[in-house]
Amino acid sequence: MSNLDAALKSAMSIDGAIGAALVDYTSGMTLGVAGGTGEIDLTVAAAGNTDVVRAKMRTIEMLDLKDEIEDILITLGTQYHLIRPLTSRTGKGLFLYLMVSKSRTNLALARHQLRSIEETLEL
Repeated sequence: MSNLDAALKSAMSIDGAIGAALVDYTSGMTLGVAGGTGEIDLTVAAAGNTDVVRAKMRTIEMLDLKDEIEDILITLGTQYHLIRPLTSRTGKGLFLYLMVSKSRTNLALARHQLRSIEETLEL
Protein backbone atom coordinates (compact mmCIF):
# COMPACT_ATOMS: atom_id res chain seq x y z
CA MET A 1 0.00 0.00 0.00
CA SER A 2 1.41 3.40 -0.97
CA ASN A 3 1.81 6.22 1.50
CA LEU A 4 -1.03 8.06 -0.24
CA ASP A 5 -3.36 5.07 0.05
CA ALA A 6 -2.47 4.72 3.73
CA ALA A 7 -3.10 8.44 4.32
CA LEU A 8 -6.52 8.31 2.65
CA LYS A 9 -7.39 5.14 4.58
CA SER A 10 -6.42 6.94 7.81
CA ALA A 11 -8.60 9.90 6.84
CA MET A 12 -11.53 7.55 6.28
CA SER A 13 -11.05 6.16 9.80
CA ILE A 14 -11.90 9.58 11.28
CA ASP A 15 -15.32 9.37 12.97
CA GLY A 16 -18.01 10.55 10.57
CA ALA A 17 -15.78 10.51 7.47
CA ILE A 18 -17.72 10.46 4.22
CA GLY A 19 -14.86 10.89 1.77
CA ALA A 20 -11.26 12.01 1.45
CA ALA A 21 -9.04 13.08 -1.43
CA LEU A 22 -5.64 14.47 -2.27
CA VAL A 23 -5.95 17.25 -4.83
CA ASP A 24 -3.60 19.38 -6.93
CA TYR A 25 -5.04 22.90 -6.64
CA THR A 26 -3.08 24.26 -9.59
CA SER A 27 -4.69 21.83 -12.05
CA GLY A 28 -7.79 20.68 -10.16
CA MET A 29 -6.68 17.09 -10.66
CA THR A 30 -7.52 14.56 -7.96
CA LEU A 31 -4.50 12.35 -7.17
CA GLY A 32 -6.29 9.94 -4.87
CA VAL A 33 -9.81 9.38 -3.52
CA ALA A 34 -11.35 7.26 -0.76
CA GLY A 35 -14.99 6.91 0.23
CA GLY A 36 -17.77 9.07 -1.13
CA THR A 37 -21.46 8.39 -1.66
CA GLY A 38 -23.76 7.64 -4.55
CA GLU A 39 -25.10 11.21 -4.42
CA ILE A 40 -21.73 12.95 -4.18
CA ASP A 41 -19.02 12.67 -6.81
CA LEU A 42 -15.98 13.21 -4.61
CA THR A 43 -13.72 13.91 -7.58
CA VAL A 44 -15.99 16.76 -8.72
CA ALA A 45 -16.30 18.12 -5.17
CA ALA A 46 -12.54 18.01 -4.60
CA ALA A 47 -11.76 19.64 -7.94
CA GLY A 48 -14.36 22.34 -7.29
CA ASN A 49 -12.63 23.25 -4.04
CA THR A 50 -9.48 24.15 -5.94
CA ASP A 51 -11.23 27.46 -6.69
CA VAL A 52 -11.69 28.03 -2.95
CA VAL A 53 -8.01 27.37 -2.24
CA ARG A 54 -6.78 29.51 -5.13
CA ALA A 55 -9.08 32.40 -4.15
CA LYS A 56 -7.82 32.36 -0.57
CA MET A 57 -4.19 32.13 -1.71
CA ARG A 58 -4.72 35.17 -3.96
CA THR A 59 -6.38 37.09 -1.13
CA ILE A 60 -3.48 36.37 1.23
CA GLU A 61 -1.08 37.52 -1.47
CA MET A 62 -3.07 40.72 -2.22
CA LEU A 63 -3.15 41.57 1.47
CA ASP A 64 0.59 40.91 1.64
CA LEU A 65 0.08 38.66 4.65
CA LYS A 66 3.17 36.80 5.73
CA ASP A 67 1.15 33.77 6.69
CA GLU A 68 -0.18 30.53 5.23
CA ILE A 69 -3.45 28.62 5.31
CA GLU A 70 -3.60 26.01 8.06
CA ASP A 71 -6.98 24.73 6.96
CA ILE A 72 -10.25 25.92 5.47
CA LEU A 73 -13.58 24.87 6.94
CA ILE A 74 -16.79 24.88 4.92
CA THR A 75 -19.87 24.25 7.04
CA LEU A 76 -22.95 22.83 5.33
CA GLY A 77 -26.24 21.87 6.93
CA THR A 78 -25.23 18.27 7.54
CA GLN A 79 -21.51 18.17 6.71
CA TYR A 80 -18.16 19.77 7.36
CA HIS A 81 -15.70 20.01 4.48
CA LEU A 82 -12.09 20.40 5.60
CA ILE A 83 -9.38 21.55 3.21
CA ARG A 84 -5.78 21.30 4.41
CA PRO A 85 -3.02 22.54 2.07
CA LEU A 86 0.16 20.50 2.39
CA THR A 87 3.15 22.41 3.72
CA SER A 88 5.97 20.00 2.96
CA ARG A 89 8.37 20.86 0.15
CA THR A 90 7.12 17.91 -1.92
CA GLY A 91 3.48 18.70 -1.15
CA LYS A 92 3.39 22.28 -2.42
CA GLY A 93 0.34 22.85 -4.61
CA LEU A 94 -1.60 19.96 -3.03
CA PHE A 95 -4.32 19.78 -0.41
CA LEU A 96 -6.09 17.11 1.60
CA TYR A 97 -9.87 17.28 1.36
CA LEU A 98 -12.08 15.61 3.94
CA MET A 99 -15.88 15.44 4.08
CA VAL A 100 -17.40 14.47 7.43
CA SER A 101 -20.91 14.18 8.84
CA LYS A 102 -21.66 17.00 11.31
CA SER A 103 -23.71 14.69 13.52
CA ARG A 104 -21.05 11.96 13.70
CA THR A 105 -17.77 13.84 14.05
CA ASN A 106 -15.90 15.91 16.57
CA LEU A 107 -14.64 18.82 14.47
CA ALA A 108 -11.63 19.63 16.66
CA LEU A 109 -10.54 16.00 16.68
CA ALA A 110 -11.06 15.66 12.92
CA ARG A 111 -8.86 18.74 12.32
CA HIS A 112 -6.19 17.33 14.64
CA GLN A 113 -6.26 13.92 12.93
CA LEU A 114 -6.07 15.50 9.46
CA ARG A 115 -3.03 17.53 10.57
CA SER A 116 -1.38 14.31 11.81
CA ILE A 117 -2.11 12.58 8.50
CA GLU A 118 -0.57 15.51 6.62
CA GLU A 119 2.58 15.28 8.74
CA THR A 120 3.07 11.61 7.87
CA LEU A 121 2.25 11.93 4.16
CA GLU A 122 5.34 11.54 1.97
CA LEU A 123 5.06 12.23 -1.74
